[in-house]
Amino acid sequence: MRTLTLGLAQIKTKLGDVAANLDKHLEYAERAAAQGVELLCFPELSLTGYVLQDLVPTVAHHAAPDDSVFAQLLETSRKIDLVVGFVDEDRRHRFFIAAAYLSQGQVVHVHHKVYLPTYGMFDEGRFFAWGDSVRAFDTRWGRAGILICEDFWHASPPYLLWLDGADLMLFCSASPGRGLDNTDRLSSARWVEHVNQAYASVFTNFVAHTNRAGFEDGLNFWGGSTVFDPNGDLVVHAPYFDEGLTVVTLDLGQLHRTRARLPLLRDERTALVMREMQRILGGGTEGERRN
Repeated sequence: MRTLTLGLAQIKTKLGDVAANLDKHLEYAERAAAQGVELLCFPELSLTGYVLQDLVPTVAHHAAPDDSVFAQLLETSRKIDLVVGFVDEDRRHRFFIAAAYLSQGQVVHVHHKVYLPTYGMFDEGRFFAWGDSVRAFDTRWGRAGILICEDFWHASPPYLLWLDGADLMLFCSASPGRGLDNTDRLSSARWVEHVNQAYASVFTNFVAHTNRAGFEDGLNFWGGSTVFDPNGDLVVHAPYFDEGLTVVTLDLGQLHRTRARLPLLRDERTALVMREMQRILGGGTEGERRN
């Protein structure tokens, strides 16, 4: 397929109300499908809300056909691919911030957030377990990868996805507004947009970021979802703060054109990276470190 019509569902969620949030997911999926959207992405913890704390065990679900929530989402995925955010509970009753890719009635991939912020206003490490893998997966439009918020503030997860074959990076977040720059623009929005543009440029990839909107427990989520193309150019920018659906058609041929001009992937020296990582993790010598 040479194009992908992508939808960014920048929604407000109801804290702890999975049934209401599920209804909104199904409503947005119907609207998006009517507009020709082929893949619809929701924000971090879109089925539950963000500031869950002690509610975590009560809102957990499992991405499987026998789960009451995912049964409906999987049925919807027969007509439109979905990325949804939820709390995942494993068989040993550990809880993860998770995102699932659903397509044609199947669970294609589940990503567990690998970096949990515990600074400033964030306290995720008290309530959730850390994920321990970063993997790309196959879709009808090529290989893709999912990262959740703090994951893409660290350079290693996007780099691993890139090496694992992901040409489309799907980032989701529940990023609250904080700080202002010298133009009265939110610092948090500026930081995220710069980071996403950098990944698109350095990895010559599509980077789609879906951020939630609305207020919750005193936090104001700023929306502003974006897509950057393999040139690092902004393709679409959703409004700040407002809930809504943003639709864009991506020309996947841009991957070929950009990488023919700028063969960064071709020239990446993965064996060198592995060798130097082994040296660093093994301690090395002071002389080796200086060299």
